[in-house]
Amino acid sequence: GKAPAFLGSSFAFLAPVALIIGSGDTLDVSKYPLALGGFVVVGVAICLVALIIKLFGTKWIDVILPPAAMGPIVALIGLTLAGTAASSGGLPIVGVALRGGQYKEIIVFLVTLLVAVFGSVLFKKFFAVIPILIAIIVGYITAVAFGLVDFSTVTSASIFSLPDFRAPKFDVAAILTILPAALVVVTEHIGHQMVTSKIVDRDLIKDPGLHRTLLGDGLSTIISGFTGAVPTTTYGENIGVMAITKVYSVWVIGGAAVISILIAFIGPVSAFIQSIPWCVIGGVSFMLYGMIAASGLRLLVEAKVDYSRSRNLVLTSVVFVTGLSGAYIPIGSYQLSGLTLATIVGMVLGLVMFILDKLKLTNDIEVSDK
Repeated sequence: GKAPAFLGSSFAFLAPVALIIGSGDTLDVSKYPLALGGFVVVGVAICLVALIIKLFGTKWIDVILPPAAMGPIVALIGLTLAGTAASSGGLPIVGVALRGGQYKEIIVFLVTLLVAVFGSVLFKKFFAVIPILIAIIVGYITAVAFGLVDFSTVTSASIFSLPDFRAPKFDVAAILTILPAALVVVTEHIGHQMVTSKIVDRDLIKDPGLHRTLLGDGLSTIISGFTGAVPTTTYGENIGVMAITKVYSVWVIGGAAVISILIAFIGPVSAFIQSIPWCVIGGVSFMLYGMIAASGLRLLVEAKVDYSRSRNLVLTSVVFVTGLSGAYIPIGSYQLSGLTLATIVGMVLGLVMFILDKLKLTNDIEVSDK
């Protein structure tokens, strides 16, 4: 009851799950229970990491992830999602030709984004707390006016709808395919908790403690695996919403979680939410992802990182380029890339710099002097 983190489905598992159940014409849903078994094991692995942190503490984070490395890692959480926000919003992407009617999606995207942007700085009193919700409502109405909303699923949905519960099956090959993605969840969790701490002005790593929040993440993933759902992770979108609304209450987030669970059993409401066009979601995500990236820069500023020191400049630059370059390391059928690879590189480089500092081999020469 102390960490304002909302857990949602993790994109990190899309690729490994596709290797198990296929995709498109090769999709075989009957193999999904094998993926569920992998999810349960991932949850157990996250709980074990929480236990290790409980036993050995979190001081190692300050050693291997100094602000010069953590700042860009947090920024990458938002930056690596920027393309997703743009493409889902219907914006033209380099290398992809415009399709017919796409201008409607772009207009809806822009309307949603502009309401979110100006609402965040102009709305007052109660409306100042819900600019994102207002932006979604305005964007949805605009999408309806352009004929981009399909209400057929809403009208045909039954009042009471039971979610599709499924039991997991445990297969070694499937588990080994999915397990590497646990590293992504743990990495995201640490980064998200750090940036959330900055936003709420409370050190969540110490209170309630990283081991407790990570344990919650692991237990959530285990429960998901046993009920037919997908692995969970702390949601970056929620961090962006908190940064804008200044609402950090765990009761509000807990209430949102309860409402989400109840919605799963109400067919028309579930169908209505699913009818929200991606261009509307892209409009609010465009700003929220940017807010996360800006939080990483805020971390650098508040930590007063001295970029006249070569070690800080090297750490930040290498982490940024690693995360945005598209480079990857193959681990079996899994590709270690993006944020996860950047975090690992940052941790290794941070540890090396720490050792070099202790051996007094680094220099404090300003860049301008070199």
